[in-house]
Amino acid sequence: MNLPPLFPGILRRRYKRFLADVQLEDGTLITAHCPNTGAMTGCADPGSPVFVSVSDNQKRKYPHTLEMIKTPSGWVGVNTGRANSLVEEALRAGLIDLGGGIADLKPEAKIPGGHGRFDFSLTVNRTTIYIEVKSVTLMLDASTKLGAFPDAVSTRAEKHLQALRDQVAAGHRAVLIFCAQHTGIDVVTAAAEVQPSYACALQEAASEGVEIHAYGCAFDMATLSIERRLRLT
Repeated sequence: MNLPPLFPGILRRRYKRFLADVQLEDGTLITAHCPNTGAMTGCADPGSPVFVSVSDNQKRKYPHTLEMIKTPSGWVGVNTGRANSLVEEALRAGLIDLGGGIADLKPEAKIPGGHGRFDFSLTVNRTTIYIEVKSVTLMLDASTKLGAFPDAVSTRAEKHLQALRDQVAAGHRAVLIFCAQHTGIDVVTAAAEVQPSYACALQEAASEGVEIHAYGCAFDMATLSIERRLRLT
């Protein structure tokens, strides 16, 4: 996906979850919106190089958005809202293999028989597939390039996992896609130390037929895109 123009800076602090103070190249200190509800462990160290984008929406209190941050093990896309766009682009381009050509790709698909929405629904070989996407930014072990999800306790993520299990029980296909926006991650696992119940639920979901995929991204200052499938453990 093409990124908006990015401007370099240095992270001074991330606070109140949705705010980050960034010093731009000319020395100006700005407050940027931080579109990430997680803990951002390892991705919010003061002094780290960052890139921010700028919105022309006059109604925004903070026109800057924190987009990328450089860690010792790679660049990280901290705008979790971009994960769905990355996956959608990869699905349409055939980079994510679900066993055949896709049709009727719909974002924000209503969960059948439940509350809320899945990130996508689509059809492959006349079979409906429901897809949930999770953004991975937590590096557990740089030496083995091991990343994990979640980086903070998320009851919402666990509910989504149960909803995927329900769709398998109803005779549909259900897919969970971990989108690693951390360029240093090659392997993805459940963060059992962060949320043991999620790790157990993920294992149970896989045994019941929920398909688990993980994909890694490449970043070149102008684009961020899914480029490879990652190993799960």
